Parts: sequence; structure tokens; C-alpha cells
Amino acid sequence: MIENELTVPAELGRYEEVLDFVNQQLENAGCPFKAQTNISIALDEIFTNTASYAYAPGTGDVTVRIKTGGEPLFAEIQFIDSGVPYNPLEQDTPDITLSAEEREIGGLGIFLVKKMMDSVDYKYDGGNILTLKKFLV
Repeated sequence: MIENELTVPAELGRYEEVLDFVNQQLENAGCPFKAQTNISIALDEIFTNTASYAYAPGTGDVTVRIKTGGEPLFAEIQFIDSGVPYNPLEQDTPDITLSAEEREIGGLGIFLVKKMMDSVDYKYDGGNILTLKKFLV
């Protein structure tokens, strides 16, 4: 199992740095393109939400921890912040049968993350810890 982490200010302008870090770890693990694309979409959603809401109106850091390995091969990515406690998994599932105009605002991003990842878990342990897991086979 290989584990690495990166801590950056939770600011939208730091997303590319986080994406590059995660993509490098995935490439080192031999992650297929489709899985890497799904992880990148999920990463964008989770990092953007953390940067936008976790510390508002203040500032703080977010740690992105990635583990790769196992049999079958998987990637586990954790987002750790000490912002406002928030479990995105408690958000109502959006009614995707409604048109965009009829749908409530919000919730679609975490819905897509849950669809693209093999598991998504949340816990609060002195801070928010959101864990995404994707099998890479």
C-alpha cells in the first residue's frame, strides 16, 4: 500500500495543484484512464465544495490523502478539513427525473460522486473526513 498526502489552503485557486498531486499518484499506481477521469470529476466536486463552504467566511487548510494498492487494485482518497462539521452524504438525493428548472438547487454533485465511486464515507473525528474509494480494475 502506498500512501501520500498534500495539505493546501482550502482555496479554489489551489485545485490544479491538488489535481496534479492526485493524478501523479494514480499514474504511479497504473490507474486506467476511465477510473482516473471519474476520480478527477469527484475530486473537483469535493475540493470545490470544501474550498467554498468549509471555512466560510474564514480560511483554513484541507489535506488530501491518497492510498493506492491492494488486490484488487484500488485508490482511496480522503479529504480532511477542520471546517464546519458537514456530512454531504446526508443531503437529499436530487430528483433527476425533473427538468433542471424544476429541480432544487444543490445535491447533484455529491449524487454524481456517489455514482462514480465504489464507496463514499464520511466521519467527523475532530474534523471532517470524507473518504472516496475507487477500484482501478
